[in-house]
Amino acid sequence: MLIRNEAVGDILVIRRVVTNALKVLAQSTGAEAAIVEKLREDNALVLSLVAEDEGEVIGYLAASAARVGAQAGWSLIGPLAVLPSRHRQGIGSALMAEAIHRLRASMRGVALVGDPAYYGRFGFRSFPRMSVTGCPPEVVQALTFEDIEPCGELFHHQAFGLEQRG
Repeated sequence: MLIRNEAVGDILVIRRVVTNALKVLAQSTGAEAAIVEKLREDNALVLSLVAEDEGEVIGYLAASAARVGAQAGWSLIGPLAVLPSRHRQGIGSALMAEAIHRLRASMRGVALVGDPAYYGRFGFRSFPRMSVTGCPPEVVQALTFEDIEPCGELFHHQAFGLEQRG
């Protein structure tokens, strides 16, 4: 398996991977592929990684710029998607490990909204003073690369469709 940056020829298959992977999740809105496309259109992707196996794209991870309260220099990971037929093969973990490795060099930390049981294995955890309006606090998580505690609302690109204040 190869983890690499997306190429122009991957764009249509990324849409298919994201749509097929996330439609099996109860929390999916069905808009995840459109979010990725809007982030790409606005040049807002900090990372756009694909997992490829024998020439087939089987997984995808997006990361975009974010801010926590007044703290700039954060990245928001999402979506992370793996084809359902390839679940439990370490593909999502490989994408996440590569993203963390790359983002560590340029960001103060990464944040996401997701399952604590899954993302905790990568060092993500919730912080009492970090939030996203409308989300349960335990699913709003961060991994810090500096000796700082994220404090405030997690602000992200408007493509996510959540109200931006600030």
